[in-house]
Amino acid sequence: MTFDASETPPSVPAKKKGLARIWAATVFSAEGLRACFRSEEAFRIESILSVFLIPLAFILGETALETAMLLFPIVLVLLVELLNSAVEAVVDRVSLDYHELSKKAKDIASGAVFISLMTFLMIWSVLLFDRLPLNI
Repeated sequence: MTFDASETPPSVPAKKKGLARIWAATVFSAEGLRACFRSEEAFRIESILSVFLIPLAFILGETALETAMLLFPIVLVLLVELLNSAVEAVVDRVSLDYHELSKKAKDIASGAVFISLMTFLMIWSVLLFDRLPLNI
């Protein structure tokens, strides 16, 4: 099925305004989160871990800034994983055939997830190391 550039694709609702538009956007966002949770194991694991890590951030953070610094990488990992999943879905939608550019796009998105995970590890390690009672 193809669409003329002047046509509105069927997945896009009629123009909504005000609260109706905000509500529709919220519903679409929830559908995206649900779809990613159901289809992407990595996002599912990271989401479940975040349920435990978010309260832990509030326990470990001694100041509002420390708490925010612990929460930031948790949210960052989830955001980047969502974007990675979106890139993979779009690449697969274009073609399931192997192509070097498809591999490159997926690898770059995966690299972004890796960087977000390393950011998480660095920030949490620094804070936890600071909490250890070391007499050096």
